[in-house]
Amino acid sequence: MNIRTILKSVLMASVINLGIVAQIHAQEWTLTPKTYVGFNVKSMGFSIVKGKFQQVQSGMSFDPASPQNASAQFVLQVNSLSLSKPSLENMILGEDLFYAEKYPTATFNSHEFIPLGHHQYKIKGDLTLRGITRPVILDTSLELNPSDPQLMKVEATTMVKRSDFGMKKAFGGIGEKVNIEVSGQWQRK
Repeated sequence: MNIRTILKSVLMASVINLGIVAQIHAQEWTLTPKTYVGFNVKSMGFSIVKGKFQQVQSGMSFDPASPQNASAQFVLQVNSLSLSKPSLENMILGEDLFYAEKYPTATFNSHEFIPLGHHQYKIKGDLTLRGITRPVILDTSLELNPSDPQLMKVEATTMVKRSDFGMKKAFGGIGEKVNIEVSGQWQRK
């Protein structure tokens, strides 16, 4: 073995060890059942329609000391959506908007956590609705609960346009801009 091969082997081992150490310190989290994962959108230009997904599969790997190694995923069951205006359910779950029969889930997968200081992060990732994937940025606050280290408060928001995901534009008085929100707590697994 020459010196170059030895150095290369040592360097690779160091990189692997750093990756293992980062994974050891990262904690695995899941959203608590009471956490709100949903959206609001203007209807007829003035009233607000709110929707909450009742069935959410979630996971986050997060270490506040190494947020660059964090990741988060959500899978939302579209048919579990409860609305503040139940009379709109057929329209919202129907073919022109969510098209729940053909696309039963919506997903978010993070790519990057950008720390901004004071428990604030920008989380870059992909949102998939109706089989269409678009990049989004979640403006997020993550703060450990000082009285219970098994819990972490979460507030995250982003805005998307319905038509970017193949939903009918200006349909039934439902606004084009949709505010997506996650509000509640992550719980350590």
